This record gives sequence, C-alpha cells and structure tokens, in this order.
Amino acid sequence: MTADADAQTRAVLAKAARENFPVAPWFLPREWRDDLMAVYGFARLVDDIGDGDLAPGGHDAALLGVAPGQAGDRLAMLDAFEADLRRVFGHTGATAPSAAPVGAPALPGPAPAPAPGAAVAPPGHPLLRALVPTVRRHGLTPEPFLGLIEANRQDQKVRRYATYDELLAYCELSANPVGRLVLAITGTATPERVRHSDAVCTALQIVEHLQDVAEDLGRDRIYLPAEDMDRFGVTEKDLAAPSAGAAVRTLVAFEAERAERLLERGVPLTHSVRGRLRLLLAGFTGGGRAVVRALREARYDVLARPPRPTKRGLLLEVVATLRREG
Repeated sequence: MTADADAQTRAVLAKAARENFPVAPWFLPREWRDDLMAVYGFARLVDDIGDGDLAPGGHDAALLGVAPGQAGDRLAMLDAFEADLRRVFGHTGATAPSAAPVGAPALPGPAPAPAPGAAVAPPGHPLLRALVPTVRRHGLTPEPFLGLIEANRQDQKVRRYATYDELLAYCELSANPVGRLVLAITGTATPERVRHSDAVCTALQIVEHLQDVAEDLGRDRIYLPAEDMDRFGVTEKDLAAPSAGAAVRTLVAFEAERAERLLERGVPLTHSVRGRLRLLLAGFTGGGRAVVRALREARYDVLARPPRPTKRGLLLEVVATLRREG
C-alpha cells in the first residue's frame, strides 16, 4: 500500500469516531472489532463516493481503475467500486450474484459475476482488500454490500421521496444491510432478529436525515416525504431558512416520533442476546434514542445547526435501553 493510500484509508476509518453510536467499541473481542471496522470502511467509502466526499487528488479513482477524466463521475465510480467488490467474493471463492434473491430488492449492477473457476485478481482498493478475511471468516454474502452500493446509485437519481413508504424502501438499501452484517459477523442472525434489526437501522437512517436536513438540501436532496411536507405546510423554501419555523419543527417532531417507535422494536433485539453483544446492540438503539433526545432538546430546529447527542445523553439512553423489558 502506498503512503497516500494508507493515509486515505486511515482518514476514512477515523470517521467512525464521529458517528452517532460506537462502531466497534473497545469491549468487543478483537476479531469482531476488526471485522466491524472492515465493514464500516466499506460502508463509509461507498457513501463518500455517493456524496462526492472523497479526498482530493483522485487516489481512490486510481485504486479502482477509473480514468482521471471520470473521477468526478459518481456513477462511474460506483460501477468501478462494485466491480472491485465482486473481486472480494471471487477472491474468497464465493460467487457474487448478478441479481438479488427472490423477495429481496432488485440490485442491478454493471459487472457480471466471475465465471466459476475463473482466476480473480484481488481487489484494488485497500479498504476492499481488508474486507476479504472478514467475508471468508463469516461466509458473508454479497447482497448487503450490493444494497449499500445501490442506495448510493439511487442518491444520484432520486432527489425527493413522495411517500413514507418510498423512504422506507430506500432505507432497505441504505441502512438495513448494515444491521444484517453485524448479526452475521456475530453469528446471531435469525429471521426475528433481522426484522428487529431492520426496524432499528431504518430508524437510525431517518434520525440521521433529520439531523442533516440542511446539509442534504445543499446536495439537492430531501429525505422528508413530500406527503408529510404537504400535510404540515412545509415548502422547500422553508427548509432553506437559517432556522426552522413552527411548521418545520412540527414536521421534524412527527418524523422523530415515527423513528422512536421503530427504535422500540430494538428492545427485544437487544434482550435476545447476551454479554458484550447486548451492550453493542444497546449502543445502536440507545444512539438512535440519544439523537431523538438531541432533536427534542433543540426544539426540533434542525436548520440552525445539526443537533448532536452528547456523550452523557448517549450513555443515559444506552442504560435505559438495557433496563427496558425485552
């Protein structure tokens, strides 16, 4: 790995410290921490590609084999990233499918799966090379990773969501795969836990969007359902104001309450496991509840500045989650 690539990899992984909840806290076994950070590195990098937040210089494009002239083309970068992801699964001996299984979201991709038995080069990007041992150890499948890539493709094409159901379908791609990967890495996935995890991850995505209304609008994206904006009399011009008016605050409070109800489903998930994993899952659910607390304490004004939970607020909500009945 070159010095530039190594520095950029460290910079991507360092963003874990700024998340609403701990990504791979110290109390977990070292192997789990390493695997969770490998997954985080993938998820963070694909989001940075989709948001146009890559480090300047075109190093990521070069690592993915993208021509310098296309480094600013996010769809071309996502296509190259998917091709590199498929090398992860080819390199571990798994086969990356070209379509999702029946009942899962459609995940179209430009790169076909490698032919069985064909020699596959290792991934070009160091964050994807770091994913290879994690995939091998836990027998991970490509679908969750492809979902995260497809969510970022959708971000390039879909800027508004008409209904809450449309937003939930987006969260199925952009958030729920992360929880499923956590369950797979910890060896605790069951259909019931996956359902509860999906609810928590969707809630975490929604509250993050509520924190970042102004930032998202600056990217010409609105994740507040249009039907809800109409219901509360909120216009796009209202979202561009320096602080939130009464209608915007009422809308944000409504969406926060929805997210809080989803987080309630995380309580049985947390209490269905034991030991350090219970604490980790309580951190995810408590992190979401801490954001809702921060929104409430800011009186739902998400435009003046993004409300962020304090460490104390996070700790209080984690403890409350652990004490709640499953």
